[in-house]
Parts: sequence; C-alpha cells; structure tokens
Amino acid sequence: MNEEDKKERKGRTEEFKVSGGEIINKVKEVIHEGNVRRIILKDDSGRTFMEIPLTVGVVGAVFAPVLAAVGAVAALASNMTIVVEKTED
Repeated sequence: MNEEDKKERKGRTEEFKVSGGEIINKVKEVIHEGNVRRIILKDDSGRTFMEIPLTVGVVGAVFAPVLAAVGAVAALASNMTIVVEKTED
C-alpha cells in the first residue's frame, strides 16, 4: 500500500456511554479489538477529558500506563463518553 492509499483509508467512530467503574473494562475491550486509531474520553458536558492515540502494533506493557491514566480518570468521573476512532481496511 502506498502513502496515498494510507491517507485515503476510511475511518469511523463509535461512542459508548459508561459509568466510572466500567471505563477501564471498556477501554481494554476496545484496545483488544484492534484497528483503533484513537480513544477520546469526554465528560458529561461533552468536553474532551483525555485523548489516547494508539498505533498499530502497540501491545503488552505499553497498555499499563494508558490503563493507569484511564483508571485515574474513572476515579474522578461518574459518567463518561468513550469515543473510539477506528480504521477500516
């Protein structure tokens, strides 16, 4: 695939509304699905609270700091919206 093909890849977004205790589990689930470009956490008023860029091939220990950060957010928020940007091959 050349560079122009990569730029033209179509993407889609999905949104999930979750409570504080469900945030980490949902983020883990989304990451393990693959083809995720970015995860955005938004608060009840729709403001972006945290953006997590993900790259293809990121695995293992790299997830630990991401999940720790998400856990800290979960402790501060009762309800969040998770916006998942995915690539479509």
